[in-house]
Amino acid sequence: MSLSSKNSKGILAFYQKNLFAFILIALIAGVGVGYQLPQQAGLFTWMGELFIRGLKMVIVPLILSSIISGVSNLGQSNSLGRLTLKTLGYYLITSLLAILTGLLLVNLIEPGVGAPIPSTTESLPELSSEGASLKDTLLRMVPSNVFAAFSQGEMLSTIFFAVLFGVFLTKVNEERYRTVLSDFFNATFEVMMGITMLVILFTPLGVFGLVVDVVAEQAGDTVRLTQMAASLGKYMLTVIGGLIVHAFVTLPLLVLLLAGINPVQHFRAMLTPLITAFSTSSSGATLPLTMEALEHKAGIPNHIVSFTIPLGATINMDGTALYECVAAMFIAQAYGIELDFWQQMVVVITALLASIGAAGIPMAGLVMISVILNAVGLPLEGVGMILAVDRILDMMRTAVNVWSDSCVAAIIAHSERKSIHNAA
Repeated sequence: MSLSSKNSKGILAFYQKNLFAFILIALIAGVGVGYQLPQQAGLFTWMGELFIRGLKMVIVPLILSSIISGVSNLGQSNSLGRLTLKTLGYYLITSLLAILTGLLLVNLIEPGVGAPIPSTTESLPELSSEGASLKDTLLRMVPSNVFAAFSQGEMLSTIFFAVLFGVFLTKVNEERYRTVLSDFFNATFEVMMGITMLVILFTPLGVFGLVVDVVAEQAGDTVRLTQMAASLGKYMLTVIGGLIVHAFVTLPLLVLLLAGINPVQHFRAMLTPLITAFSTSSSGATLPLTMEALEHKAGIPNHIVSFTIPLGATINMDGTALYECVAAMFIAQAYGIELDFWQQMVVVITALLASIGAAGIPMAGLVMISVILNAVGLPLEGVGMILAVDRILDMMRTAVNVWSDSCVAAIIAHSERKSIHNAA
């Protein structure tokens, strides 16, 4: 390997490791440029537009490949036995509780009301406050032309088709299964994750362009700038409040009531992986530490840990699901879109499915929020409103993801011991 190649890899590794710092620098620079040079903002705003287009580009193929790969792999493993169904059930319950917690808080606090939005999307004609009925939602879910649904970014249709495809892929013979899954969808998912990570690397430039755009519009208007900062602060507090309620009230109660375990002792046993998850923003990178802590410090049997935790790191994203729900509602409030009950249920269901498809890597939720915005007809440009504070929230929600995995492992271990005792 040449010296220049080593240097290039070293620079890239340094950049990836310190991406949050570069995003913060871009945020500050964007505020400065937008405020001081509002007339020249057009020279920089194209960066934000290009970043948004990059996110749009990866959404459909990433979701399609990740859900098909995940569902079909799960279907082939252990023939979806009792332990699998039980684990899936608890994971879905904890994620749903997290989403409903976020939904309740964001409706009570309404952090997006009064938040300034970019003029490029203030008057989008397709944004309507008219509610969609349950019938309309169900009709949108089943595509009349699946390829048209892909090309138009219809996420409910795409997710529905991907789940169906993944389920029935497990029904074909072994040779065809391996050819279609291993040689195509697993590989496609890996390729799309690589492209997604490439897009994420350009987040600082995207943040810079989007912030320049927003601040330039408000330059000289101190009131609106203050409103923007206040709304973003309320948004952060809403997400953090939801994460705290779920992590320190909901999950401990489940551990205490369903597993008979002291949640404080269980938390102490998980302290090292939780700190690691917070600092790395990656549940995947924390996986070995989580398994070691559960088995050797929390006393969870190895066969439970080795099954539930890798599965949880793949599909159980309570913190991410809560964040996605709050972020979507915040953007809807900012644009003055009043989502009715059924539209909010679409947000809940899509957040649940999107969190399952989210990868255990830093900022994966940033891509998944795009799925929810598409599902309820909100502008993807709204992502620019929350980019600046995404990383610190990412650290917190990742820790909640790992904490939830450990709590479910404890509950499953208790239920398995009880089942064995009753069978004897």
